[in-house]
Amino acid sequence: MNSRFVPDEWKIIENRFEPENSKDSESIFSIGNGMMGQRANFEERYSGDTLQGSYVAGIFYPDKTLVGWWKNGYPEYFAKVPNTMSWIGIDIEIDDQQLDLATCKIKSFTRTLDMKEGLLTRSFIVTMSSGCIVEVTAKRFVSMSEPEKAAIKYSLKLSGGNGKLRITSYINADVKNEDANYGEKFWEETAVKTEGKKVVVKSQTRKTGFVVATAQTNVFCVNGRDVTDGHTDISTRNQYAASIFTYQYSSGDVIDVTKYIAVLSSLNHAPGSIESKAMSKAYEAECEGFIMLFDKHRKAWAERWEQGDIVIKGDIAAQQGIRFNIFQLYQTYTGEDPRLNIGPKGFTGEKYGGSTYWDTEAFAFTFYLNTADSHVARNLLLYRYKQLDKAIENAGKLGFKNGAALFPMVTMNGEECHNEWEITFEEIHRNGAIAYAIFNYVRNTGDKDYLADYGLDVLIAVSRFWSQRATWSDHRNKFVILGVTGPNEYENNVNNNWYTNIIARWTLKYTIEVLEGLHVVNNAKYNAVITRTALDLEKEISHWTNIIANIHLPEDTSLGIFLQQDGYMDKEQMLVSELNPSERPLNQHWSWDRILRSVFIKQADVLQGLYFFEDDYDDETLRRNFDFYEARCVHESSLSPSIHSILAAKLKDIDRAYKLYLRTARLDLDDYNKEVKDGLHITSMAGTWLSIVQGFGGMKIKNDKVSLNPTIPDAWESFSFIMRFRNKPLKVEVTERDVIITNFSDSGINIELYGEPVTIEPGKTSKLERK
Repeated sequence: MNSRFVPDEWKIIENRFEPENSKDSESIFSIGNGMMGQRANFEERYSGDTLQGSYVAGIFYPDKTLVGWWKNGYPEYFAKVPNTMSWIGIDIEIDDQQLDLATCKIKSFTRTLDMKEGLLTRSFIVTMSSGCIVEVTAKRFVSMSEPEKAAIKYSLKLSGGNGKLRITSYINADVKNEDANYGEKFWEETAVKTEGKKVVVKSQTRKTGFVVATAQTNVFCVNGRDVTDGHTDISTRNQYAASIFTYQYSSGDVIDVTKYIAVLSSLNHAPGSIESKAMSKAYEAECEGFIMLFDKHRKAWAERWEQGDIVIKGDIAAQQGIRFNIFQLYQTYTGEDPRLNIGPKGFTGEKYGGSTYWDTEAFAFTFYLNTADSHVARNLLLYRYKQLDKAIENAGKLGFKNGAALFPMVTMNGEECHNEWEITFEEIHRNGAIAYAIFNYVRNTGDKDYLADYGLDVLIAVSRFWSQRATWSDHRNKFVILGVTGPNEYENNVNNNWYTNIIARWTLKYTIEVLEGLHVVNNAKYNAVITRTALDLEKEISHWTNIIANIHLPEDTSLGIFLQQDGYMDKEQMLVSELNPSERPLNQHWSWDRILRSVFIKQADVLQGLYFFEDDYDDETLRRNFDFYEARCVHESSLSPSIHSILAAKLKDIDRAYKLYLRTARLDLDDYNKEVKDGLHITSMAGTWLSIVQGFGGMKIKNDKVSLNPTIPDAWESFSFIMRFRNKPLKVEVTERDVIITNFSDSGINIELYGEPVTIEPGKTSKLERK
């Protein structure tokens, strides 16, 4: 571990202020609750380098596409989650000097993110030019129990003289996105209203017409006594509203401002009444008070940790890393609204626009499936189902017919909004990840009603896409899939990417199996699906079956490996170990042409397929492919290390699995990719969870049961995780000698441990020998 943060099991702590890392820390210390999020910007004014960021889930702006030249089928826009109005602002003026950590003399500084309770705390001491010594403690949270509310308690102790204090607590809608393609602002039609000490600012997005209203109310205290009424004025102007507190302080005075915030959007409220509702919510928060509001928030966090905590003993770096990742996952998505999904940066930054990628189904889905009630994962699937018509429309734009669907690579509302041709048109494996998520959900939950009512419609539409995308090659006497980009984005426009072909074949096969199964158990629903989708059983199923039997899957029989794509062995076969470290990462040192011609792999590609379909291959096949491709992988995608770690653990290469785990667990905390200032890698964080539960825990679903094959790194004394199967929570603890399994449900659970059947009685713990 090479971190600037203090090692701690439950907290992220920085104990000095480093201006050169200010934007990094703003990302690391971000807080959110699934409905909104806030970067860790300072409350008081800061003139140094900063990325102001406050984001609201579900709203977006269609930023006009920025491309060098246009191609048919390009989307008109790239969706962006707008930076919404700043609600944290508390400017401090002491003796007419602005409190600003970029200019004041700093005596001490500490910032702490308490992940157990979801609380951001900052303490510092500065000396002003007047000689006044200012001690500040600021506490902030966005409520996990009441997700439209947030609160800040900002305390100052002044010593070294008497003088004038001015505190301006404000809401500012004059904001912009750093990632705006043409530098334009996304908001218009701002309205400002006041009612007593309550203020609200309302803005509307251009083009999409989303409305956000942010309201605040403030309580000012001196030495514990509420003096709000006698010392506070309200000030408003266009896009701005503030409560201004003025006071003649004496040495030793302690002044507190408690700021109660409500953030409402037209996603959940009628625009005509949203201002009054926001002010009512803010006032409601004030009536509850900071302590009561925080107590409910803390209890909501405790419930989530009970569902999904991972405990690692003996390795504090690993423990801190996994809890940080779980914390960020929970505060990014709660699963209560099927209109929402998971952006690769969550609420921590603007890169990738805050849109939905294939990362959700391929990486994040399993975390929520196994650590929350099944409705959470079901809502992630419903998000895609509700956008099926758009996916069919997207495919139609590219020439596909008859209800074939291509789900977007990047989206907010189902429309494709990614504009790099080699991704938009060619990275079609995303369709397979969505089909795999349906399969993953059903085998974990047993919810076959989902298949009949929703899932089969998606599977049929995706299968229609694969059946049209695969073409017959007379030369090979096989079906081929040409002109694609696999998960390895350091290869573009290749033919017969093995992963793409294998997941296309699997999707067709799984769709047929589900149709046949539904026909047997519920003929009425089966007929409803056939009618709804206008499926031509004889013609379409026959064609799908032909593709399944005859699709080309490239391999090198002499090496015993599957080829990433046709022609991969024509490349100069170098290993990562032969690269000059000064040329890493390649994407910052090599031309794109050189990268495309090289053998080097950005992330798991063939290995991604072997991870999904591990049970179809013996260990020797897995090992040959792993050894070959891992040696050529530069891991320059945040999604890469976790898949490699899982497969390494499966192959009992525990040292390598552990090193790869640490890379994914501390990817952001230790800023491996030197880009954390742009936001955190939320979907990669789900891969960290997978590395432990599926990697070291060896957990998978096999024969309708939980199967466990746990192992443990030498650096750990023990580790434990909590998972759900059929909505029954299990705790699995692994030590050097034992596997200890606790069944928290009220019915018995049959599992497999190292291939042997074990029954865990309700409410009981079984201690078994580790192999």
